[in-house]
Amino acid sequence: MSLAQLALSLQFARDAAQHRALLARHRVARWLRHALDADAEITVRIVGEPEGRQLNATYRRKDYATNVLTFDYQQQPVVVADLVLCAPVVEREAREQNKTLQEHYAHLLVHGALHAQGWDHETGEEDARAMEARETAILLRLGFADPYGGPGH
Repeated sequence: MSLAQLALSLQFARDAAQHRALLARHRVARWLRHALDADAEITVRIVGEPEGRQLNATYRRKDYATNVLTFDYQQQPVVVADLVLCAPVVEREAREQNKTLQEHYAHLLVHGALHAQGWDHETGEEDARAMEARETAILLRLGFADPYGGPGH
């Protein structure tokens, strides 16, 4: 299996820098490349709660910080996107779901990369099932358990 080429910019907001060691560039690139069907230019930004809340309010009209926001600018011939992950939300969710922080970050980065390629789980039950199955297959290939709690989790 040939993996896509990836130009990755990895950024950490000052109030999210504590996750820098966990999210080594080579690790983030590996997770994303496994989720990509085409070459890509992706910026991953790890932010704190204030920036995450502001971006979600501005772009989705939802006044809370969410785990991952995907800004997809182009899908062909190269995927161009920004993925913004809110460190405190990811940390809280990992604890609530009894996952390691690394496991949850891997899942959310794969999830965001799929969104950047046009996958959508909010367009109907069939699309949601297809996207979940794709995420699960990618994460299993990366050595992680089924993020939705299937066998092996």
